[in-house]
Amino acid sequence: MTVIILTACPPGLRGHLTQWLLEISAGVYVGHISTRVRNRLWARVVDMAGPGRALLVYQKRGEQKLSFEVHDHHWEPVDLDGVTLIRRPGNAPFNPAAPTGWSKAAKRRRFGRPGRPA
Repeated sequence: MTVIILTACPPGLRGHLTQWLLEISAGVYVGHISTRVRNRLWARVVDMAGPGRALLVYQKRGEQKLSFEVHDHHWEPVDLDGVTLIRRPGNAPFNPAAPTGWSKAAKRRRFGRPGRPA
């Protein structure tokens, strides 16, 4: 199964993809196509996307049984020991000592109790 998700792409590209895939929602295309057709479609998407963004998800042998490709997308796929994860932009590395959330408990840990010295 192949899934292509388009955001802010020209109508001509959307029309081209409907020749090969089903559009199940605005900008979301799914279908079963060969690897050769998928690679050519992705090359066409990258070529015609213009200012838009595109995301491709397809079946692949391995632990996750899928893989990702992105074009002009802020989130990027990152391989960690054979598992592909999506890295969000601006995420800092995990620091367990850093305060998290905006719960009352997190505020108390960070700023101390109101009216009492920290």
